[in-house]
Amino acid sequence: MILNKDTAKKTAELLLQIKAIKLSPNEPFNWASGWKSPIYCDNRITLSYPPVRVFLKAEIAKIVELEYGKPDVIAGVATGAIAIGILVAQELGVPFIYVRPEPKKHGRKNQIEGHLESGQNVVVIEDLISTGKSSLNAVEALKEAGGVVKGMVAIFSYGFDGAAKNFEEKAVRLHTLSNYENLLEQALDSNYITQKELNTLNDWRKNPSEWNQ
Repeated sequence: MILNKDTAKKTAELLLQIKAIKLSPNEPFNWASGWKSPIYCDNRITLSYPPVRVFLKAEIAKIVELEYGKPDVIAGVATGAIAIGILVAQELGVPFIYVRPEPKKHGRKNQIEGHLESGQNVVVIEDLISTGKSSLNAVEALKEAGGVVKGMVAIFSYGFDGAAKNFEEKAVRLHTLSNYENLLEQALDSNYITQKELNTLNDWRKNPSEWNQ
């Protein structure tokens, strides 16, 4: 869910400017899933731009407090959301932990790194939502450890119907600073893409797994 249209467009503008998001409808990217895609998002790039990361930190922290109240702990999803999660935790003045995709194979075999007490309220931070499966896997790990997950805040979402269904089925609230719809609107307004390219990008969004096969 997008809470603020201006924030959504500003976030999209910044991600395009620093090339954290690249749109290439004529020369698609190959995702690890095997999909061909006219968009590629790597929000870790935001960390290299202090004004951008400060903006993201502040806006995410606002959503956390507004929607969930000040949590006991902020949890980042490894590895993409560790750094932004730390920044948000610092902004809110609360502890930080992070969640691996699976437990380590050695040592203490932790999946959750950091101190979490049973019953503590947790808000999860993500950098990007695609299908949502890895994000929800982190939520399940936190719940199994006794955490009370209030919800999740992410920088950007592709807005796939399947992701919305996955979050709904797990009863996890999700808010994002920006999404695919607002990104395309901003890209067209700033002449980053043409109307023809917009049509191509919208076609991909309707059926990403089969697009350009």
